[in-house]
Amino acid sequence: MTSSAPFQIPADQFAPLANADTQRLAARMVQDVFAGVFRQAVMADAGDDEKVLAEVGERCFNWCKAAGSDEGLALRLALLISGLDQWGVAYTQAFKLAAIPALTTLLGSLRGRLDARGDSLFQQYFQQLAEVEFDAVDFKVDLRRAIHVALWHAMIACETQAQAEAILQPLGSMMLALEKQMPELGWRMLADALASIQIALLSDESAASALAQETTQQLFASLRHALPQERYQAILAHSGQVVVAWQQARRAAVQ
Repeated sequence: MTSSAPFQIPADQFAPLANADTQRLAARMVQDVFAGVFRQAVMADAGDDEKVLAEVGERCFNWCKAAGSDEGLALRLALLISGLDQWGVAYTQAFKLAAIPALTTLLGSLRGRLDARGDSLFQQYFQQLAEVEFDAVDFKVDLRRAIHVALWHAMIACETQAQAEAILQPLGSMMLALEKQMPELGWRMLADALASIQIALLSDESAASALAQETTQQLFASLRHALPQERYQAILAHSGQVVVAWQQARRAAVQ
């Protein structure tokens, strides 16, 4: 398969309950909530942890209830918990953490708010998210892009090559795992993340350091060696189209 081959994305079965804008909002909420929880987890003073987590949980659950139906609530909660869990797994792998206790507490408190019917719907939707790759496609694309780009930023912010490579290896493994887990969508999501990284390199002066350039080249090289040539070329072509479109839009904006 190449990026030039015609491809029709199957219908998103979750769209009637959560449209594209709702899914993208869920992905942004997940990123913001995780960033706060992770920041809190690494702070020395954790005296207000319980209060802060309770407030975050209340805010998340109120957003889920705003869906206006039991089904909508359960789906929104499935999106949030699935996304937070994926952020947690990514960061525990990248930073070699045993766990993020505050995140575990938050996830448990969110699901614990459901009644029996709500929990049954939640389980159904959570499993469907994992098994049907094109359901909640907009959520999944934005979620994985945010995770990969956040870890890339963490990698290029390292002070030494050894520190950067400690993140590079798990980041590359995550990307390859995604491509294997989602045969149709995974490589497109990977191309999207690589395009975002390339755009950051072109637009962010802090990303122009020698370490940033070198580790990014290593990331691309590791993917090239690990993926079949045809698949890697399709990823490059797809990401290249995104970068070119961004460059054209940027030039048009300054004219």
